[in-house]
Amino acid sequence: MVDMPRSREEGIQMTGHDWNPDLMHDDRSEHTGQRIARARKLRNLSQEGLARLANVSRSLIAKVESGARPATPSLVAAVARACQVDPAEINGQPYRGSDKRSDAVHAAIPAIRMALAYVDVAPEPDMPPRTLDELSTELGRLQKLQKSASHARLGALLPAALEELTVHVMESGDPRAWRLLNRAQSFAGSLARRLGYNDLAQVVVERTSVSAQRAGDPYLPHLVTMGRARLLMTLGSWDVALKMLKQTAGKIDQDDPVSTEVFGSLHLSAAIAAARAGKAADAWEHHGTASEAAARINPRDRRDPYGLQMNPGNAAIHGCAVAVELGDSDQAIRLDQGVDLTGRDTTDERRAHHEIDMARAHLWANDHDRALKRMIIAERTAPQMARFHPSARETIRQLVRVHRKIPEPLRTLESRMAI
Repeated sequence: MVDMPRSREEGIQMTGHDWNPDLMHDDRSEHTGQRIARARKLRNLSQEGLARLANVSRSLIAKVESGARPATPSLVAAVARACQVDPAEINGQPYRGSDKRSDAVHAAIPAIRMALAYVDVAPEPDMPPRTLDELSTELGRLQKLQKSASHARLGALLPAALEELTVHVMESGDPRAWRLLNRAQSFAGSLARRLGYNDLAQVVVERTSVSAQRAGDPYLPHLVTMGRARLLMTLGSWDVALKMLKQTAGKIDQDDPVSTEVFGSLHLSAAIAAARAGKAADAWEHHGTASEAAARINPRDRRDPYGLQMNPGNAAIHGCAVAVELGDSDQAIRLDQGVDLTGRDTTDERRAHHEIDMARAHLWANDHDRALKRMIIAERTAPQMARFHPSARETIRQLVRVHRKIPEPLRTLESRMAI
């Protein structure tokens, strides 16, 4: 059941006019609820009919459509699935900028699409591709950009790496080249999902499936499953994603640190899938399994070759995320007290994501000051992540609505995030 918990109903009182942060100066502006209403009407559904298909209450649909409630990621996905549209359409994604600088992150998408289109015929670059050693170094650089949520810079550098590695795999079939190509493709898939290009993310999943089979790495097919499951979660197919993750995790022996990292990461994803499906017991069971796996890995043996960040700190962050996805703001706030974000294993991307989650929890708890403080931290930690994250934008939008007089820090944050 994807519904708004009672604590949220009591904690968020919203009045006045809502608006689309991307078109706030446009008379045609729509907020998320209005986009839900439009999608519903195009499907000839009543609010009651949509509620039944999305497995939520009619009153929740009515309040979200009127702007009296925020639309959670779970609700957006459930409604999109019921209306047979992409969740990005309901969210209003992609969030385009108003000038070349603010829109730069999207400029790379056509080039990434083109680089992924080469399947049977290699591209013809203007100069010989870099060596595999050079490209391996380049991918290390791209991974750092991903961990810092530097979307624009990552997008600018990624197409060239994809094309050059495609030349290598077509010309040599070297398993190492396939492994590196798989890694670059994974960067592309993550970026596409974050920016709301779910169709491109689906293409990437299929491409990574091929490269994983040819890379000679036993764990890459498991990571492809995890990528596919995350996309399914975005699209609202939580039960299918959960089943895939559980089956895949069951195939891993955990006989070394790397296999344990993959095993634990699959269970962390399963915990989020179960939480979005409203299966609290399953969600906490998966989270507990992942936390135990993280604790078993000796820090001296942790290599993290796939950038999974499978460590106790990340497991603790995911505990808060599970509580948030379940709508339990009190539990999220309690768990947050035990989260340490200062460790070197915690990336800016993970820190910012956690701050966004906690801002949502404080908003539901009607603590607007703390919600704003957490959003300010998130935006300062990873500005581009905050700018393009639907929950971050929804939280800022709701904070603006609950204040009769908008505080200057909130107004400044709203401006910096181009909302």
